[in-house]
Amino acid sequence: MNNVLIISGHTDLATSVANKTILETLARRLPEAEIVKLDELYPDFKINVEAEQQRLLRADIIVLQYPLFWYSAPSLLERWMEETFRHGFSHGSTGDKLKGKKLVLSFTTGAPETMYGREGAMGYDIEDFLPCYKATCRLCQMEFAGYVYTGGVSYGNRTSPELIEQQKIASEQHAQRLIELLEKTSYR
Repeated sequence: MNNVLIISGHTDLATSVANKTILETLARRLPEAEIVKLDELYPDFKINVEAEQQRLLRADIIVLQYPLFWYSAPSLLERWMEETFRHGFSHGSTGDKLKGKKLVLSFTTGAPETMYGREGAMGYDIEDFLPCYKATCRLCQMEFAGYVYTGGVSYGNRTSPELIEQQKIASEQHAQRLIELLEKTSYR
């Protein structure tokens, strides 16, 4: 498989079940992938731009792993992108360092997947929340290589050991789907 960089944008993995389980599963199943946990490295939001850009340069496939917060990525992941995807590095007349790299999104929602649809409570399909990533790929000459999504893994649904176990199983299945997407992406 190509060089895979997984950026965890969860702001507090210690309190997570779904994102934490996804990352633990990926670490076991893809030991060659580099996994970066932004909440551990940058709890103060002060991103080491040079270190993060070096990670991006080494990667062929970049995975953003995060829970959807208020219909977007968590603020820490947004900050990471603001700092690392700089003019002259990722875009602009001299910014071609991400050209040809592939971006994969891997995200979760607390709300069930049925709520994300024209007829659901949100009034929008989950795909309606992805254009900013597709536009980023276009600007940076990257390929948007797809996404893996799992809904219904809210902290509010962790009221018993059985419900926590259900979230862990759903998260392991999510990780498996992500691995399958990464394998396909590696060969395109």
